[in-house]
Amino acid sequence: MAKIGILGAGSWGTALSLLLDDNGHQVQVWSAFEEEVHMLDQKHEHQAKLPGVKIPETVHFTTDLEMCVRDQDIVVLAVPSPFTRNTAQKIKSFVNEGQKIVNVAKGIEETTLMTLSEIIEEEIPQGDVAVLSGPSHAEEVGRRLPTTCVVSAKTQKTAEYLQSVFMSPVFRVYTTPDILGVELGAALKNVIALAAGTADGLGYGDNTKAALITRGVAEICRLGVSMGARMETFYGLSGMGDLIVTCASTHSRNRKAGYLIGQGKTMTEAMDEVKMVVEGVYSAKAAKGLAEKYQIEMPIVTEICRVLFEDKPASCAVNDLMLRDKKVESPDLPWQQTGYCPLSEQ
Repeated sequence: MAKIGILGAGSWGTALSLLLDDNGHQVQVWSAFEEEVHMLDQKHEHQAKLPGVKIPETVHFTTDLEMCVRDQDIVVLAVPSPFTRNTAQKIKSFVNEGQKIVNVAKGIEETTLMTLSEIIEEEIPQGDVAVLSGPSHAEEVGRRLPTTCVVSAKTQKTAEYLQSVFMSPVFRVYTTPDILGVELGAALKNVIALAAGTADGLGYGDNTKAALITRGVAEICRLGVSMGARMETFYGLSGMGDLIVTCASTHSRNRKAGYLIGQGKTMTEAMDEVKMVVEGVYSAKAAKGLAEKYQIEMPIVTEICRVLFEDKPASCAVNDLMLRDKKVESPDLPWQQTGYCPLSEQ
């Protein structure tokens, strides 16, 4: 049995508390909001984020950050990505040398272009930082529906330890050494999901969504590989797997926000209606910044940024994507022969 503190009592933090409690671990969850802790203690249900999902009385909730971090075997950072740095700064003095910190949020810091694990390592150098990610909507994990994720860490020992902690009959966990790839796939898929949702809001069909998903993977791969991540990661759970579920699911806040934008709402109006942090909005500018830094062409990311931040009509953005110059799908594949074209003689 491990002692585990979860920072963040939103839908994902709450769902993970159920999973880890089911696995026999000692779990307590921190929230910055007293009214949220009171509601969870009294109702044993997150009525706003996970309605209908009952939380066992063995899961404890607190507003005491130190109690949720100090001397825990594992600290799970489940706060929204824009609050990762601030939270890491607050807990730094409570973290022991080698204490395991698992980031489960998805995003890239807009001002520094750092991944979330890089932020945590910068603020808490004594921690043993890992990442858990994959196609895993909290609404389904909370209902104990079969789910598969991937955990990544600096060492195989840490990754395999965390694999054993999180894995259950309904939550299968793989390991990988590619932390950068896992985090880039997790963050950038939210941006592509905004585009896919926007296409849905415009009334476009499955063909459009399939194109956005497929070419979105191509953009993510180009950037990720140029940054040092592994191509295989982007075709795995935290890449293609997470991208498919986020672009297609009604649970996806990024897809929902995009849908509302496609229907004519502004970015602010869409975020207000979703009523949760839409991490793809925060990651979009960072993704564009990384593309410029590494000189990588990312047309979908570029166009969604113009829609979000420059008030470009979504229909015009799709039109501009379709009318781009002719391209080869896989430039590295050689042609077997030149071929004969009779039109060349006319």
